[in-house]
Amino acid sequence: MAGHSKWKNIRERKGKSDAQRGKIFTKIGREMTVAVKEGGPDPASNAKLRDAIAKARAANVPNDNIKRVIEKASGGDGTTYEVNTYEGYGPSGVAVIVETMTDNKNRTAADMRHYFDKYGGNLGTEGCVSWSFDRKGVLVIDNEAGDLDEDTVMLDALEAGAADFEPDEAVFVVHTTPEQFGDTRQALEDKGYVFLSAQVEMVPQNYMTLDEEEARKKMEKLLVMFEDLDDVQNVWHNWEE
Repeated sequence: MAGHSKWKNIRERKGKSDAQRGKIFTKIGREMTVAVKEGGPDPASNAKLRDAIAKARAANVPNDNIKRVIEKASGGDGTTYEVNTYEGYGPSGVAVIVETMTDNKNRTAADMRHYFDKYGGNLGTEGCVSWSFDRKGVLVIDNEAGDLDEDTVMLDALEAGAADFEPDEAVFVVHTTPEQFGDTRQALEDKGYVFLSAQVEMVPQNYMTLDEEEARKKMEKLLVMFEDLDDVQNVWHNWEE
């Protein structure tokens, strides 16, 4: 699994500047807003909101921020976000999936086309790359301190309904089906585990490397540009960084 740099990158994102963390908070806030409008403000009866809150906590979003977003969304916030997914190819044919939430679909679609073209890729049609990804729940348990026993964590994860378990440097990666994700996450939370990341992801079936330095630079720039767009919620790709 090409995870080593990915988990390092998660830690780096948590240490970014206030402005950069603010962007992460904004993205997760949109996800919670949509969840509240679809299923109500009570996480006990709204599984989608429970998962969004767990994602927010894994990203170190303060509880006060979470509470304000839920109160605003349940109080008649008139903003409506549309969920869209874009698929395409980065430099040298890297498969890329971009999930967005936007209040202006035309603006977002234009941005997607522009950035794919600018950095040596191209925007494709629906389904052009998603066939090579599997949708999975992914829980990344932090073990940077090294005080967790691998066998214990594995048994706890399997008892909680995990489909797969993998140690990877200073983390443990737990995979679930999308349907089982919420229950497994809750069971592990109840046992006191702390997550670096907790969400349903598009996981590549295979990864590819970029041998040319120019292609690697373009791919890095493409990912940074997507990350900086407020409309972009998630970017999945099969580049082995």
